[in-house]
Amino acid sequence: MHLADETATVALARALERTREGRAVVFLHGELGAGKSTLARAWLRACGVEGAIRSPTYTLVEQYPLPADGVALHLDLYRIGDPGELEFLGLDGEIRLWLVEWPERGQGALPQADLDIELAVEGAGRRCRLRPNTETGQAWLNEMASG
Repeated sequence: MHLADETATVALARALERTREGRAVVFLHGELGAGKSTLARAWLRACGVEGAIRSPTYTLVEQYPLPADGVALHLDLYRIGDPGELEFLGLDGEIRLWLVEWPERGQGALPQADLDIELAVEGAGRRCRLRPNTETGQAWLNEMASG
C-alpha cells in the first residue's frame, strides 16, 4: 500500500491497533528515515499512551503501560552489536505489544514476529508492505481487510 503522508501512517496505526487481538509481536523494517518510528509513535498513541513517547534510539527500549492491561515495548536495535545484549534489557512481564525496529540485529533473541511491516520512501510518501508470519498475523490481516 502507499502511505501518502503522516496522516495515512497514523490511520494505518489506528487500523492495526483496532484489529489487534491480544499479544502481538511486530517487526518494523526499512532504511533510516523510512517512517518506522513515526508508525510506532502513532501506534502507541492508538493504544492510549499519553504523555511523551520517547525514541529508543539511544536507550534501545522504551516501555509504556497500556491503559487496558500489560505493557507495550518499542525497541530500536540499530545500535546493538550482538543479539545477546537483549538479555540485559529486562524484556519480560506482561508484554502485550512489541514494536521492534531493526529486528534483524536481534535475530535469535526476540520472539517470533506475528507481522512484518516493511516501509520504504516512495516519492513524498512511503510504500508499506504487511506480511504475516504466524496464524495470528494472518488472522489479523484478514480482519483488517474485512473491516
